[in-house]
This record gives sequence, C-alpha cells and structure tokens, in this order.
Amino acid sequence: MRVFAVSDIHIDFPENAAWFSNLSREEYQDDVLILAGDVSHSLEDLDRPLTALARCFAKVFYVPGNHELWVIRDLETLSSLEKFQKVRAVAEECGASTRPQLSPEISIVPLFGWYDYSFGEPGPELKERWADYLACKWPPAYGVREITSHFIQMNDSVPTVGSGTVITFSHFLPRIDVMPDRISERNRFLYPILGSSLLDRQIRRIGASIHLYGHSHVNNRTTIDGITYINNAFGYPAEEAFASRRLLCIYDDEGIERASP
Repeated sequence: MRVFAVSDIHIDFPENAAWFSNLSREEYQDDVLILAGDVSHSLEDLDRPLTALARCFAKVFYVPGNHELWVIRDLETLSSLEKFQKVRAVAEECGASTRPQLSPEISIVPLFGWYDYSFGEPGPELKERWADYLACKWPPAYGVREITSHFIQMNDSVPTVGSGTVITFSHFLPRIDVMPDRISERNRFLYPILGSSLLDRQIRRIGASIHLYGHSHVNNRTTIDGITYINNAFGYPAEEAFASRRLLCIYDDEGIERASP
C-alpha cells in the first residue's frame, strides 16, 4: 500500500479538473489518497471530484479547506459552520472519509482547523484583500480565535497513537516555520491567516511522524523535532512554474517518498 498526498486542487479551474479527470482508474486501486482541502468553493461541484477520486483509490481521506466554507456564492442562508457540516456529509456520501483510521501499522488522522493570528496580527492590506473575510459567514460573536477553537476542539477526541506510522493532515499550517526562508518580506503579510500553533500541539500529542498540510500553495518538506511536515499543493494554473501539480507518495511499505507523474 502507498499513501499519496495533495492539497489545493481547486477544480473550479477547468485545467485542474481535467488533470484529475484523467487520473488512472487502475494504478491506485490498492493505495490511499490524502486530500488536504480546497477542492471547490461550490457545494454543488464538490461531489463530482470526490466521487471520481474515491473510485481511483482504495481510500480517500479529506478535510475541508477555507474555500469550501465560502457561502457568498452559494448557500448564503447558511453560516460557514453549517456549510462545513454539509461539506463533510457530501464527502462521506462520495466515499471520502473525514474521520481517523487507526491501526497498529499505519494511522491516518484528519485534523480540522482555521487561523487564530498565532503567526502574527493582520495588517490593513490583508484585511482589505483576504477573501475569507467577505466570503465566509460566522455566528454572532465568532472572531478568528473562536472559529479556530471550535474546529480544534473537534480534534480532541483523537487518542494518542502508540505504535506504527502515524500521519496527520490539516488544510491549515500547524506552525509558521514550515514556510521556507525564500519567502520575500513583501509576501509575508499573509502569514497571520495561514494557520494556528494549536494544531501542532495536537499533532505532537497524537504522536505523528508525518504531517501533511495545504493552504499556503508553497510546496515544501522539512523535519522539525522529529516530525516531517509536507506541503504538496496542486495550486492554481498560474502557479505551474513553482507548484508540483502532481501527486506525491509520502509513504509506502518500504518507506519511500516519490512523486507520481
């Protein structure tokens, strides 16, 4: 068995949808896919790619990203928390699991999250440009810290895993130092909305050796204090020059990591 990982596939773009529509139906039948969020902002368009991927792989694990919680373009009568539950229900109906799978050999644990400004406070430019501030709708008195706390608490039921390989994954970043040094100062204004350090506490409590994340569209692999953090974002079509735009095998029976064409 192999475990492949990808995030931020954004099938709202025809180029991205075509790539995933052309995935082999035979090559991955014994394998697992981890899909770390941002499939589509439209609930109506979510079932098609998730169903297709569930037919390609023996098992698909998935967490919603921030784009899935946008309500400005559909379901405007719902809050983003209500849409989150609908997204999970659609995923499960399509054969994509949002629940942990624990076993003595390999455990895969989805972690929900948001951002709580633990990576820094947002400046005026971010507040004006970041789409989530307009496209999401939250219950009264819910700021980013309350939103993050809500999702983090959903992960509390996952026990510490004592044996085998443990892979956790989230859409949001668990720590800011997984971002590579090459990021320019000009682009670091986005850091406050990338994730939450609360996620990293849960990753370490659970006992992960590998953590997959998405959201930043900055592909990277780094090991910090014994945990390997991996981002393999498919990304937007315009990001082809630096995004991998392929599946990445992060685990197999021989422990080999490699890309899939």
